[in-house]
Amino acid sequence: MSLAKTGVESMTIREYIDSQEESIRPRLNAIYDTIRAAIPEAEERLSWGMPTFWKGHNIIHFAPAKKHIGLYPGPEAVEFFAPRLTEYKTSKGAIQLPNNRELPLELIAEIARWCWETNRK
Repeated sequence: MSLAKTGVESMTIREYIDSQEESIRPRLNAIYDTIRAAIPEAEERLSWGMPTFWKGHNIIHFAPAKKHIGLYPGPEAVEFFAPRLTEYKTSKGAIQLPNNRELPLELIAEIARWCWETNRK
């Protein structure tokens, strides 16, 4: 079934968060609020079934998984911030933020701003 048929793509980010398990909502809201404050000029949408901040193209996404929240700033951001991400599992374009650890909100804000500035050029 496509995402368009499920109605996910027509939700707001807040509606998406409200549709997730109650236990994870505070963490998702914290990430959302942090990115929103860091790049208030970005448009909000759901893309690829994930909360996304957008400006002509996807800037940064996030989404819950079973044991972590995935932050998807793209491969260039993961490479740029690699020295500060050694405590986290990363892969090409993704950072796993374990649910049993405090969220690095300052770092998330820096990554979001970096993505915004880098992608504006």
